[in-house]
Amino acid sequence: MTFLLTLLAAIFVLGPLVALHEWGHFIVARLCGVKVLTYSIGFGPKILGWTNKKSGINYRISALPLGGYVKMLDEREGEVAEHEKHLAFNRQHPLKKIAIVAAGPLMNFIIAIALFWVLFMTPSEQLATKIGTVLTDTPAAMAQLPVGDKIVAIDGHTVQTWEAINYRLAGRMGETDNISVTLQSAKAPADNLTTYQAPVTQFMQGDARGKDALTSFGMLPWQPEIAPVVGGLAPDGAAQRQGLKVNDRITAIDGLPIADWISATRIIRDNPEKLLNLTVIRAGKTIQLQIMPQGKKDTLGNIYGQIGAMVAQSDIVIPDAYKTTVQYGAGEALVKSFEKTEQLAVMTVSSMGKMLSGMIGLENLSGPITIAKVAKQSFDISWQMVISTAALISLSLAVLNLLPIPVLDGGHIVYYLIELIRGKPLSEGVQMVGLNIGLLLLVGFMVLAIGNDISRLF
Repeated sequence: MTFLLTLLAAIFVLGPLVALHEWGHFIVARLCGVKVLTYSIGFGPKILGWTNKKSGINYRISALPLGGYVKMLDEREGEVAEHEKHLAFNRQHPLKKIAIVAAGPLMNFIIAIALFWVLFMTPSEQLATKIGTVLTDTPAAMAQLPVGDKIVAIDGHTVQTWEAINYRLAGRMGETDNISVTLQSAKAPADNLTTYQAPVTQFMQGDARGKDALTSFGMLPWQPEIAPVVGGLAPDGAAQRQGLKVNDRITAIDGLPIADWISATRIIRDNPEKLLNLTVIRAGKTIQLQIMPQGKKDTLGNIYGQIGAMVAQSDIVIPDAYKTTVQYGAGEALVKSFEKTEQLAVMTVSSMGKMLSGMIGLENLSGPITIAKVAKQSFDISWQMVISTAALISLSLAVLNLLPIPVLDGGHIVYYLIELIRGKPLSEGVQMVGLNIGLLLLVGFMVLAIGNDISRLF
């Protein structure tokens, strides 16, 4: 059942993005006077389809839903009647060819901008960007960032949400340098800003805390102080098997005093498959227990510890000082959506470059299985998360398709730019060599990405 829901979520999110990507190619091809033969959502055998009697275009839905194509009249792919040769793709001016090929990725950029625009216009109550916790032995601790101060910029870029902070930090993955954090003091006038320099070395690489940029950097939002009292136990969980009881109060883990539930869960998550010594108070008596958290994998394959203990219910009240409502008018939201799209596109390209140079590991590459799992999880959270996920995937499709690799749209654009400069196309032999190399690279990347996906599952 979970597999089916994951597959449906992936189709629901990816399907429209692929359909609109191909529609970009389709509509511009027709505007440029090229005859379109087939518009297909999906690859492989046809499930259903119809042919428009007026245009002769065959519209179809094919068996493999995570892809699609637009087939145009082309002399390189078959005989073309003399009276239709002017409608063939290969006969078009290079600028027209570039416009047709670029239209697909451009459509994905437009979709991402539109979806981000909707999100920026939607009011949302969020935690203010005030530092709630600074973790020990982290860049934030080395920079001595003061708890309670408000983060207003990362590396000179203004940030207004924790999501924006996380993206700015994630963009520095793998780097060895200083990350600058500009804070507004909680104890001084609003215009009193101080910039701190936090040193990082191969940031986020080999960090036992996981791949979360905020945690690796060491500054976290305000979190409620919840008493470390066990309210429930999962059947057959490590906690139940190894003696923890409902109403036990955890007071220490491996000798480290525990004052709240979040501190306890952080230690447990950071120590999968490691024996922990818990000190608990049960009915007024102090008891020593040994519990080994089970290793679990999140969507990105990071391993975390879990013992199967739930916190006792408590009413959480967020102080007004740590709350903020984020919403923008239509014009400002549109500007913000362009800025976010540009930032994430640059970060995506930068991350690819870092992978190729060895600054970050190839294990960061994700494939269709991870995308499907992320899509499924977004449906479990909120409609805003579904839109955000769709925007990020659309942006990734745009950037990936523009890579100058033959077989991809970006590779074809390179061919047509060369044709524009030379005044004639490259020979078919040269193009085929490039396409074969591009196909080999693409298959290699897909095998690596799917291999990473499978390793995250198991």
